[in-house]
Amino acid sequence: MAPLTDPSNASKADLNRKAFIALSGGALALSTSMAAALAAGEGFGMFHDPIVSEDDPAIVVERPTLKRPGGDVDSYAALPRGASKNAPGVVVVQAIWGIDTQLRDVVRRFAKAGYVTIAPDLFARLNAPSGDHASDYAPYRALAEKLSDDQVDGDLQAGGTWIRARAGVGSTDRPPKVGITGFCMGGGIAFRQAISKPAFDAVAVWYGKVRQRPRDGGPATEPSLAYADALSIPLLGSFGGRDTSIPVEEVRQLDRRLRGAHDIKIYDEAGHAFFDDQRSSYVPSAATDAWTRTLAWFHRYLTAA
Repeated sequence: MAPLTDPSNASKADLNRKAFIALSGGALALSTSMAAALAAGEGFGMFHDPIVSEDDPAIVVERPTLKRPGGDVDSYAALPRGASKNAPGVVVVQAIWGIDTQLRDVVRRFAKAGYVTIAPDLFARLNAPSGDHASDYAPYRALAEKLSDDQVDGDLQAGGTWIRARAGVGSTDRPPKVGITGFCMGGGIAFRQAISKPAFDAVAVWYGKVRQRPRDGGPATEPSLAYADALSIPLLGSFGGRDTSIPVEEVRQLDRRLRGAHDIKIYDEAGHAFFDDQRSSYVPSAATDAWTRTLAWFHRYLTAA
């Protein structure tokens, strides 16, 4: 397999320029080059070398341990080399595979885009197998069913506290501002963090479940969408029109219900997990546009004074 293009040297992609309006010159250049690597798609849709490697000179990789009730939580973090103490941050919520090779790469991509980034391992207390190159999700689904909402929420807020500790401030002090983003299982969890959680300033959800209460069969109900009334931070959502696990009409119902700052987009060409470039679900056009929108969203809501 040919090596992937380093996104810092990638050629410019043909992108929707509207998503870049909020970006500064430096962030725009980096966002464009990173998106170019995603759009090129060479070697993607299967296990491949990272887009941003651990030895990239623009970033520093760390593996913090978060002290938490019920047991320490390992995590994976990356930050821009020489980042100021008030640099904005992003907490990344894992998909079903845990902190696997693709999610670690996503953490590094955010770091290269200028964010102090951390992904707490939500399976840390469960003796989970590595998700690297895994294809059978059954063991991970069983682990996910053991997660407690309260403990998960606390683990993620501890990630935000770790980011702010660099600045020597409390867990809810600003600056720095901290965003949260999540994929698949992590997308649904990220939705929950947007409800009256003072730790976060913006959220970007990737194909997370729309209904916040599980229900076998049938359409979404008013109670299952009622959490939308309590969303307290700007919300970006990216969904696949072919996603059989998250019906498009439920996404539209949520969009109609939202009242605060939000941007929900459905990609007709994509199904579930379209951003996971390590797996066959990857869709370059949707991944490129959604990544661009996410960086623009976080730039708008996390970098402003």
